[in-house]
Amino acid sequence: MKDISPVEYRDGTVVLLDQRALPGEVRYVQCRTVTEMAEAIRNLTVRGAPAIGVSAAYGMAMAARQAPGDLQVALDEAASMLAGTRPTAVNLFWAINRMQAKARGLVGMPREEVVAVLENEAKAIHDEDVSMNRRIGHHGAGLIREGAGVLTHCNAGALATGGFGTALGVVRAAFEAGTRFRVLATETRPVLQGARLTTWELTQDGIPVTLITDSMAAHFMAVGQVDLVVVGADRIAANGDVANKIGTYGLSVLARAHGIPLYVAAPCSTMDLSIPDGTSIAIEERDPEEVRSIGGKSVAPREVPVLNPAFDITPARYITGIISERGVLRPPYEMSLKAAMLD
Repeated sequence: MKDISPVEYRDGTVVLLDQRALPGEVRYVQCRTVTEMAEAIRNLTVRGAPAIGVSAAYGMAMAARQAPGDLQVALDEAASMLAGTRPTAVNLFWAINRMQAKARGLVGMPREEVVAVLENEAKAIHDEDVSMNRRIGHHGAGLIREGAGVLTHCNAGALATGGFGTALGVVRAAFEAGTRFRVLATETRPVLQGARLTTWELTQDGIPVTLITDSMAAHFMAVGQVDLVVVGADRIAANGDVANKIGTYGLSVLARAHGIPLYVAAPCSTMDLSIPDGTSIAIEERDPEEVRSIGGKSVAPREVPVLNPAFDITPARYITGIISERGVLRPPYEMSLKAAMLD
């Protein structure tokens, strides 16, 4: 398996694999300031809840290193800027809060030592994410049987995380264990993360993948080409409701109608027990031009109104299980999620 890492920290600079350019070009973007880091998160240079969290942690470390005056003031300003980029992915806020909490415990220490500790904390968040993803893969691999058809939506692979992936981590782990199966990847309009990123990742690893349009999912379920659905998550509420890429809710309804299990793969850092259910999750509304055009080419009248929510909410009742680094969690999720967070 190829080692794909979308985020690296090099001597105070965050280096991002530019996901806007894939699959046509592999290029990197260097973020040297918190402002540049925030813009890279906002414009999807880096995307995926865990990867956003890792990037934000490095952004906080960068802010500490570059602080011209009061360190805590600089960190508070950086936290506010980073938190304002994307409202749905809870990993973003989780990582920022963890970095702020670490900084508050360092008051009175020499600045150089504080910077070093915060840089190490950000690297620890990154390393922990990769480790959690591998454990998610281990726990989920057995759900994929020989010859199965696995449907996945958007991109929840190494590109969306610190490395290895969540939903695609399950796919990778099963393939590494010797199970042979096929993957159907939805294109995932409007930004085409499935077409551009998931197929690229799996092709890099030699895992058989076939691309379908979003509207084909029901057909392939009906003709027996799909045995299970595995997706990622951007936020999971206390009752098990899941915010994920727009279209996930529709797939969950289709899977239920066809008697197909749907699993969500996500680390505990994506679980937000502070909110009771999915109605409390803020849904990001993105630029209408993402819908009016494909690859920079207009496909709709410029004056036509557009609705472009980036995520939807899949009710817990449609989710067969949540694959976490602490095992496969089952309903009732109010109990299993709480137990997982206490481990």
